[in-house]
Amino acid sequence: MQLDCVMLGALALGRYSGYDLRRWMDGPGRYIGYGVQLPQIYRRLSKLVDSGWVDFEVDPREGRPDAKIYSLTAAGREALLEWARSPFEPSPRPMDPDFKLRLIFAGQLDRKIAIDIVRTELEYRRRHDNLSAAAPFPADYEPQIPDLDPSWARELQTLAHEQGYASTASYIAWLELTLVRLESGRRN
Repeated sequence: MQLDCVMLGALALGRYSGYDLRRWMDGPGRYIGYGVQLPQIYRRLSKLVDSGWVDFEVDPREGRPDAKIYSLTAAGREALLEWARSPFEPSPRPMDPDFKLRLIFAGQLDRKIAIDIVRTELEYRRRHDNLSAAAPFPADYEPQIPDLDPSWARELQTLAHEQGYASTASYIAWLELTLVRLESGRRN
């Protein structure tokens, strides 16, 4: 369903060919974290047409193959709105693609939806990702490989933990700033 939501959300902004959708995913949409190949896009578009959520018109092109230009149907708009209004459940993984997908494509339909999504994600992260910067491993573990240097392994584990902690702290700070921005009504 995620790819369907990406395509329905993009088609909510305008009419596109499958090729245009792929170009958008490689360009401005690349930060959503949802990359697919052109054949997969065309297969999903065909299924969306079969479901009645998307329709197309043929755009004749001289010297090139004709293009199908896709647009949302009333049923597609309703399906997108139903998904946008459904409850958002944060993933245990920070910066999960579903959050971005929801924020962009559900949030574009209504400011309140965007605010609720960010608030839900922020509250979840504050509850579950409030980790300390302390070293993640006890000093007394026993290596099972003779040549393994415990202090070196602990140092590497600590570095990885600190990177994850810093990344999560930065993500929470971004969520806080984003929520303030959305609630204030700023658009830039």
